[in-house]
Amino acid sequence: MPTFSVEAIDAKGKRIKAEIDASSANDAITKLKAKGYKPTNVKEKTGGAAAEAPAASPAKDGGGGGAAVEVAEALPVESGTKKGGAFAMTFGRVRHKQLTQFTQQLSVLMDAGLPIVRSLKILGNQMKPSLLKNIVTEVAEDVETGSTLSEALGKHPRAFDKLYVNMVKAGEAGGVLDVILQRLAVFMERMEALKRRIVGASIYPAVVMTIAIGVVLCIMAFIVPKFQEVFKSVDVPMPAMTVVLMSISDFVTSPYFVVVLILLIIGFFCGIVFGGRTKGGRLFIDKVKLGFPLLGGIVKKSVCARFCRTLGTLLQSGVPILEALSIVKNAVGNEVIGIAISSVHDSIREGESIAEPLAASGVFDDIVINMIDVGEETGELDKMLVKIADNYDSEVDAAVSGMMSVLEPVLIVGLGFTVGFIVVALFLPLISLLQGIGNRK
Repeated sequence: MPTFSVEAIDAKGKRIKAEIDASSANDAITKLKAKGYKPTNVKEKTGGAAAEAPAASPAKDGGGGGAAVEVAEALPVESGTKKGGAFAMTFGRVRHKQLTQFTQQLSVLMDAGLPIVRSLKILGNQMKPSLLKNIVTEVAEDVETGSTLSEALGKHPRAFDKLYVNMVKAGEAGGVLDVILQRLAVFMERMEALKRRIVGASIYPAVVMTIAIGVVLCIMAFIVPKFQEVFKSVDVPMPAMTVVLMSISDFVTSPYFVVVLILLIIGFFCGIVFGGRTKGGRLFIDKVKLGFPLLGGIVKKSVCARFCRTLGTLLQSGVPILEALSIVKNAVGNEVIGIAISSVHDSIREGESIAEPLAASGVFDDIVINMIDVGEETGELDKMLVKIADNYDSEVDAAVSGMMSVLEPVLIVGLGFTVGFIVVALFLPLISLLQGIGNRK
């Protein structure tokens, strides 16, 4: 009969570690629960027979024999202190990249067989002073005093959202916390990669537009006024294009321009911030994002990829579908998709399918709806969702490349048209002036 290394929590909240003989991992979990223990990690031992350590009298965390304990004893644990804790807890923030790295490292330590508390302390001690370091230290203390890992993480929503906490909770319930952490790390890596691609695609046009606007403003503020003085001194008639250019230059050089510019910037950011706090405002902003030329297609594909990957990962981790949909609704970051998810939630609760309300939203492509429908019929919806997400990631790459190939000539043509308008508007009066001088002769 196979031997399993198990970690569990007893009735008093103490963490224990033991070995138990069982026919399967589920059988080991059942035996532990029957004796009043709550399993957090169950792993089959490989190579050689191991003596059974009954779950009723297990060694405490960090004690006893076994490979996992030997690895744990080989790694030193320092007594960490919260450096700069007050400032970090008040003003600090947890970056997604930092949280992804923490999840990767925790999954490796858990897979190596280290107890949860020891793994958390090792990671906390090696971090630089930050909000995440303080949070990990507190989580380790909470787990050491008897809380489950999901309960301890749930106390820190600034670092660990509902998606993260519920996946860890599912891993604890199934005794496969190390596997869930690995899956969560892969999920976070892919989401971070998608975010980097979108941000990277926005840098080039943003830089070009900023430089172009700066150059045009300098021309309007310093060069055009010099020509305007010349034209006034010789009393030459100015064409309509020149009059428009001079009017724009007068506005740019007036104090009102700075006031209007500041008001527009403040109004834009206030509209985004305060409008985003209401459901109607978020819905309007998200609709504008989805309908924006070029960029809207990328936003749509990236949001759909996030929805499919998040839901697929939760279902693979054993989270019930209704609970998973509630989590995804808050994690997807788009109100239009959120409304579609609410419809899916209500549809499933009434015993209907997922595909129909998603099709009614008008956001998802027909092929995606068909793949989800097939996934429902075959009972492999989680795998199908992950495949759809992979497909959307590829489409995002293609869309980003396409947008860049279109934006480059558009920006060049736009900048050329602007400079050409300025040049023509300035030289038309000069031509009239030269003609007048020629007629006098």
